[in-house]
Amino acid sequence: MTNSILAKARTLPVAFALLAVSTSAFAQDGDYSDSKGYIGLGVGLIMGLAVLGGGLAQGNAAKGALEGISRNPQAAGKIQTPMLIALAFIESLVIFGFVIAFLLLGKI
Repeated sequence: MTNSILAKARTLPVAFALLAVSTSAFAQDGDYSDSKGYIGLGVGLIMGLAVLGGGLAQGNAAKGALEGISRNPQAAGKIQTPMLIALAFIESLVIFGFVIAFLLLGKI
């Protein structure tokens, strides 16, 4: 099972590389600018990576806090507040990513 996952993970950079160079192969004559396509690709990548990174980070933070609380239930009050602050900081980074993505989307 892990070999199939590794094989799929190896094809992902190749797919991105082919996607990046395919625009010049299908170029049109005229005054078309490739920058709009790259901006759209960047917006999609920003949104996807922001959600993926934020979800993974919040999951790890909650996992660590819940493991700490389960080992020592009396420390729940001391663990919960810093965890909520950390979750807010992680979420603010995701929101910054969305703001940048929407600002770039306005340039298309």
